[in-house]
Amino acid sequence: MVHNTSIDDRRSALGADDLATLAENLREQRLFRREQLRRLAVTPAAWKGPGPGRQVAAQAEVRRQLAACARMVLVDVEAALRRMEQGCYGTCHLCRRAIALERLMIVPQARYCARCQQVRRQDR
Repeated sequence: MVHNTSIDDRRSALGADDLATLAENLREQRLFRREQLRRLAVTPAAWKGPGPGRQVAAQAEVRRQLAACARMVLVDVEAALRRMEQGCYGTCHLCRRAIALERLMIVPQARYCARCQQVRRQDR
């Protein structure tokens, strides 16, 4: 039987340096998303005057969708920071195995290991 090993098949304990790096990354993401939301909340002066209604409506919809995505990421980032404080960061919410450091370096707010994330996508 051939077994395809993913990065999440290996148990990976996070060291203090790894956690510090990931925490800094998450804090930077939090600042970025807060600033992004602040900027998206401001209506540009050019939109306030008369102009093509469809274009203004389309731009407003794009801004609304961008803000919704930024809020979702911000919620995930803040949840990851709380997990760090609680000492449960880096553990998959489904299988309870360690999430590989390689995955956390790419997606530090990850709640699931790569395998469980893939299963969740397939279930949608």
